[in-house]
Formats: sequence, C-alpha cells, structure tokens
Amino acid sequence: MSTRRTVLSLMFGFLVLGLVSPAYAQDAGMAADSGLVQWSIITAGFALAIAAIGAALGQGKAVAAATEAIARNPGAAGEIRGALILGLVLIESLVIYVLLISLILFFLKPFGG
Repeated sequence: MSTRRTVLSLMFGFLVLGLVSPAYAQDAGMAADSGLVQWSIITAGFALAIAAIGAALGQGKAVAAATEAIARNPGAAGEIRGALILGLVLIESLVIYVLLISLILFFLKPFGG
C-alpha cells in the first residue's frame, strides 16, 4: 500500500469523524453531577502533580548519572548522550500521557453523565 493512499485514507477518515461528531453532541439541558465533576478535576490535578514530581526526580537522576558516566569515560560521551536523550524523551512522554488524561477529565467530563 502506498504512502499517498494511506495518507488520503487517514484524511478521509478524519473528515468523516469530524462530520459525524455533532450527531453525538450532548444537549445543553443535560447537566452533569457537579460533585463527580469536581472530584474528577481534583483527581486529574493530583495525578498531573504526582506525574510531574516523579518525572522531575527521574530526569534529575538520569542527568546526574549521565554526567558522571561522561566524566568517567569521555570517549563514550556520544553513546551516553544518545541513551540519555532517549530516556528523557520516554520519561517526558509519560507526563504528556497524564496531561492528556487530565485534559480529558477537565473538558470532556466522561463520568458526568
């Protein structure tokens, strides 16, 4: 399958999803349970804070270990730097996933009826 055909298929799929989505829109009169919405927002905030703290600690430890490894063996600096950047990207992607879930809880209110 060619790349051009794949890209066109994906664009057509997104177009169809965009045109169909208003059919599932919620009525303005259907209000969600405010207590559940408030707790989902509080939970999302705490999840994002915990993820950010864990990622910051992990990234600090990774950078410290990479710096020490480069100081001990300067000849392997390129390989160490590559592994460090890959590790930092993976750590940061976990925080981005938590941010995505938090934004879903903030704006879509999946538990709010």
